[in-house]
Amino acid sequence: MADPVPLSQTLERTAPHDQDAEEGLLAACIIEGGHEIVTDCVQAGLKPEAFYKPAHRLIFSAILDLLREDKISLDEIILTDRLRSMGSLEEAGGLAALNRLTSRIETTVHAKYWLEIVLEKALRRDLIGACVSVVEDCYQAAGDISDHMEKIEQEIFNLRNDQGSTSTVKLEGPINNAAALVKKQIDRDISASGIMTGFTQLDGSTQGFQPGQMIVLAARPSVGKTSLAMNFAETATCPTDMRDPVPTLVFSLEMTADQLAYRMLCSRSRVDMQRLRDGFLKKDHFKTVLNTAVELKNAPMYIDDASTISIYEMKAKARRLNQQLLNRNESPLGLIVIDYLQLVTSADRNSPREQQISEISRAIKGMAKDLDLPVIVLSQLNRDMEKEKRDPRLSDLRESGAIEQDADIVMLLNRVQFPSGGNDGEDVDDDGQNRTTYLGNTDTIKLIIAKQRNGPVGDFLLTFIKQYTRFENYASDQA
Repeated sequence: MADPVPLSQTLERTAPHDQDAEEGLLAACIIEGGHEIVTDCVQAGLKPEAFYKPAHRLIFSAILDLLREDKISLDEIILTDRLRSMGSLEEAGGLAALNRLTSRIETTVHAKYWLEIVLEKALRRDLIGACVSVVEDCYQAAGDISDHMEKIEQEIFNLRNDQGSTSTVKLEGPINNAAALVKKQIDRDISASGIMTGFTQLDGSTQGFQPGQMIVLAARPSVGKTSLAMNFAETATCPTDMRDPVPTLVFSLEMTADQLAYRMLCSRSRVDMQRLRDGFLKKDHFKTVLNTAVELKNAPMYIDDASTISIYEMKAKARRLNQQLLNRNESPLGLIVIDYLQLVTSADRNSPREQQISEISRAIKGMAKDLDLPVIVLSQLNRDMEKEKRDPRLSDLRESGAIEQDADIVMLLNRVQFPSGGNDGEDVDDDGQNRTTYLGNTDTIKLIIAKQRNGPVGDFLLTFIKQYTRFENYASDQA
């Protein structure tokens, strides 16, 4: 590897630019006389700041002004008049400079090529500026170094995203995709739906979790939201049908990776964790545990157990993992689980907590869209439902209404309170709560779909097997 160029030498160099390409592109815009080339520039994300020469920035600004006013023609005279009204004619070089520009080329056929050059040079200058800013921050700023690294990654990502990107597409493409999806659903093609959860009624209601969705799973503590989220992740990475495994990234802010793996191993093996800890588990079960361990080791699940992490750092890690998967010719990242939202670090730790949660919630939704995958985020509920002895509702989402606004699907969990005397085959404690059934030590949990942008809302029951920390379809559905 060559020795790095000294910083002082780097800063003294002339910034990357191509004056011929800038002049050629401006000349093409003027000679073409209409809006086609200018429109191509706008759709490619070209801004006046992308031009290196100040005079060229002024000329392109004037061209954009004329475009915004829907002028049907453009020539040197009209452009000169606009620059004069802007008070920038002398700085742009006057009519003589515009005439000189248009005499530089004979055809506009190379306009797109010049546009690419101008954008590429501008990106290089922006990258140099970002790097110089990083150097200054490293010399002057105090605080956590991870915050600075996170800022660097986000700035670089923003530069990449801003160049030539567009969110506007012709309806033809989305309609073709939608028609293909409808055909698959009619044909009962297994690949028609999104990421399935393994829970019959939930999958029937949502048709699976779709790319770009933010799915909120909320409950009071110790109701089982982590267990249910890990059941979702397990089904995605270890499908029991003909689906391909979906690479999944779990951000576990509350539990360590080892603790989470231990729970998953016992859950999938149907091993009683308490009996295992107490040393009462039969040795015959060990073979089952080993087989399950091999299965989970081969599953494309990745766990990040950093206890303090911001949403922007999560996004950077997800992008990095996705690129690593693609470099290995593996399937791209398909699902993210965040456990849980209230533990995510805000970029502005001095702002009010509700504002921090709002910022985090918007960033999670943005991450789902940018990475084009579903993000399941766990959240706490406030105590109002317990005080009022009722089922949870959207207004119970803790600390911010922004979560409700940003989410595509909101699912709420609550233990079912059975009336005194219980149901057939069940024992009920003094508090009226279901404790045991013929399946063993279980709870009956109500899953409430309180919001769904593209589907119905409603509720249904799940069975939570406590000794396995595992959810199953409700027992009566299996009978």
